[in-house]
Amino acid sequence: MNSLDTIVAIATPAGVGGIGVVRLSGNDIKKFILSILGEEIQPRMASYHKFIGSDGECLDTGIALYFSAPNSFTGEEILELQGHGGSVVQDRLIQRCVELGARVARPGEFSERAFLNGKLDLAEAEAVADLVEAGSVQAARSAVRSMCGDFSREIKNVVNSLKDIRVFVEASIDFPEEEIEFLTDPKILQTLENIENRLGDIINKARHGVLLRDGLTIVLAGRPNAGKSSILNCLVGSEEAIVTAEAGTTRDVLRKAVVVNGIPLQLIDTAGLRETTSIVEKEGIRRAWAEIEVADCVLYVVDATEVSNPSVNTVWPDFYRKFPESTASLTLVLNKIDLTDLAPGEMINNDPAFCVSAKYRTGINALINHLFQQAGFLDRGQGAFSARGRHVSALKSALSHVTSGKQQLIQSGSGELVAEDLRQAQNSLSEITGNITSDELLGEIFSSFCIGK
Repeated sequence: MNSLDTIVAIATPAGVGGIGVVRLSGNDIKKFILSILGEEIQPRMASYHKFIGSDGECLDTGIALYFSAPNSFTGEEILELQGHGGSVVQDRLIQRCVELGARVARPGEFSERAFLNGKLDLAEAEAVADLVEAGSVQAARSAVRSMCGDFSREIKNVVNSLKDIRVFVEASIDFPEEEIEFLTDPKILQTLENIENRLGDIINKARHGVLLRDGLTIVLAGRPNAGKSSILNCLVGSEEAIVTAEAGTTRDVLRKAVVVNGIPLQLIDTAGLRETTSIVEKEGIRRAWAEIEVADCVLYVVDATEVSNPSVNTVWPDFYRKFPESTASLTLVLNKIDLTDLAPGEMINNDPAFCVSAKYRTGINALINHLFQQAGFLDRGQGAFSARGRHVSALKSALSHVTSGKQQLIQSGSGELVAEDLRQAQNSLSEITGNITSDELLGEIFSSFCIGK
């Protein structure tokens, strides 16, 4: 990339603080150094200065840091002015930089320049944003792993394996007399199976990373007075929802964000589902179904004292019939087992059902573990990469093409078809690191970053 302009942005959070950092990046930073600091400074040496305005006024005082190209985050020259926090002080510095010819940076433009200048690949750049936004220690650890290149290295290792096997497959196509002998070599099939296994392992780590980043949306649904709000309070650990003996207390959607075992959970308590003539209650029920349709997990809560043969499709057939097929998982939760002979945490009739007592918190931990298992999160993110939905989709596409190539090898022995599948698999993986990426996708990714990153 050959940037023609210098960009500037505040790199610290808005508001009052002890320190406020203004960051510039471009190819003519020395002009800004001389104008704002009044003298040249050495690269990578922190020095104390007055920050001078256009009329010679001192705008602030603080530390200046200069990084020469290409030894900087963006690969361009960078100047950081570390002054006092406060929006007025920093805005005046920004205005001074604009007067000198800088342009206010777009969100994520510093990271975008780092990517375009080869300082980061796309997965590493995305991990920078994920680290900034991490909502738990586990999420931060996975972001650091990706930012330090662990995710990209695994992808590149698989890409290199695909390249190696493509070389031999395509060479055999050019020499037809050798093609059959080569394609029937058991080592080729073994190599493809090895790549399949490696991709499967990476997909699992990436799924865990997505879960750590995005969390789970869990909707509590069921008939009135089944104990949905009590279960929400158990999961949250505080009295967030009103709980009374009167049916229909919850009329609207109640949302609560919590972190459990390092996983961000968006818990949604909904109105009791029943036939009603109340306009207000009908609207609450409509909203409940709207939340159910987009949830990752739905807990259908039932009063255990009111059922004799609990099963997800017999407790309330109408709900089971309406339940959208696209929803990730449905779990039957029998609440109030302290009033029955049911034991906590048991599966019922081989259905995904759990027996709990919200009143005494019995069976709640087993329910939480079940939800994580349903989401494919089994090891609390140990070794997970910070990943996004697009990464998982690309990995699945690559795995599908490798599997297809293996089947072509077994069934037809066609070198051309095998080579094409391997090429498509390689392209899918290259989308993750940015070796093959559209400008539209880049704009979408970096626009979600904070300004100054």
